[in-house]
Amino acid sequence: MASLIDELIEVLEKEHKFYQQLIPIVEQKTQVIVNNDLTSLQEITCKEQEAIDKINTLERKRETILVNIKTVINRKSGDMNLQTLIKLMDKQPIEQKALSMIHDKLKSTIQRLVKANNRNRSLIQHSLEMIEFNMNFIQSTRMSPGNNSYTKSASEYMTHSQGTGMFDAKQ
Repeated sequence: MASLIDELIEVLEKEHKFYQQLIPIVEQKTQVIVNNDLTSLQEITCKEQEAIDKINTLERKRETILVNIKTVINRKSGDMNLQTLIKLMDKQPIEQKALSMIHDKLKSTIQRLVKANNRNRSLIQHSLEMIEFNMNFIQSTRMSPGNNSYTKSASEYMTHSQGTGMFDAKQ
């Protein structure tokens, strides 16, 4: 089982490394969103996806190792996660400490990424709301008549057709 624990620690260290590499990418993404630079946003998203693909590969490997550990210790019920494993390793304090330390590092790094991603999501949502507002404004100005002044013959005034909106709903 010691080799499985060592392999798990190695995989978790690699995962942490890739998560650490994501932090500057996500922070750069914030600036790109604020600057409304779509070309750079696309490039950053590609870099981000490459790192995520590598992390996903390591995640699958980590899950396989945890299943193997579960088999070795003959634990049939419940899920085996890192916290459970740390609790079960009372007789191996060195490995327990190593797992605990990498668990804490991963947790801290992931929380930082979640915070940055939530900020980016909020910025994008705000940007989408502004786009929607602008589109509605443009559409309403296109649909309103050119002369909004009222005269004695206001009832005879011909209104502009509402069929001239920005989108054709019939398509």
